[in-house]
Amino acid sequence: MNIIFTKHVGWRMKKRNISKDEIINTIKYAEKTDKKEGKYYAQKDIGRGKIEVVYERDKYIKIVTVYWI
Repeated sequence: MNIIFTKHVGWRMKKRNISKDEIINTIKYAEKTDKKEGKYYAQKDIGRGKIEVVYERDKYIKIVTVYWI
């Protein structure tokens, strides 16, 4: 799985204390995934709480942002 992390998501990961592994696991094993306006919204409880990963999918996966829900 080819994944690109934008600068924006890098800042959000640091600010919100969410790791790359947690993001990748959320995409792979999401409890819920919605698609709106060309973006995917994957949700997963990672043990410390529930996160939502917003990403675009084409030839690769481009992570747009991540946040706690």
